[in-house]
Amino acid sequence: MVTTRTTLLAAELEALYKDRSADMLFHGWHHIYFVAKKAIIFAEEFEVDKELVEAAGLTHDLNYLVEINSEPEVGKDLRAEYLTKAGFDPTEIEKIETIVMSEHTATRHADISDESKALSDADTLFKALPITPILFAGHFITENQIDIKRLASKVVGEQKPLMDQGIYFYTNIAKNKYLGWAKVNLSLWENVQQALEDDDINEMLSIARELKAI
Repeated sequence: MVTTRTTLLAAELEALYKDRSADMLFHGWHHIYFVAKKAIIFAEEFEVDKELVEAAGLTHDLNYLVEINSEPEVGKDLRAEYLTKAGFDPTEIEKIETIVMSEHTATRHADISDESKALSDADTLFKALPITPILFAGHFITENQIDIKRLASKVVGEQKPLMDQGIYFYTNIAKNKYLGWAKVNLSLWENVQQALEDDDINEMLSIARELKAI
């Protein structure tokens, strides 16, 4: 952790997430810790306040603890509660809230702050990891009570425009190291969408659900 405050914040949130581990299958502590750690690395490229970026990474998904399949603003009060407890003042909390809101995949754009870009690259990287669709996609479906068709639509609908605009990643380190993974991952989800247009595949999935295989 970058500072005493983020060390305290991380400890409090780790305990919180571990208490909720049964229902935070995708957005659990494994995700939060990874994103916060990578966000610090990406923040170094922009030479921005790493403490604020790390705090944003640690708190960015608290909305899922409040309400399943929700938007970031739902976690605003819970973020403020834990950030205040860790010693952040109202002005800092407002800055962190802006970082969190600006990096949201569904709404982010080319002109977000460098702090938000650092967090966005870390958060987006977790989605683009080759292991994520294998190990965690099913957990996202279970956690958020949606089906694979809706997840595929979400992934392609949110991520393809970012890829087309050249802002899937913002930092050079992420682009150079991880963009290849991201392109393959996006292609996979586009193939999933195409597969779900096949009646025989949908019939097979229906049978699998009846048999509780999925």
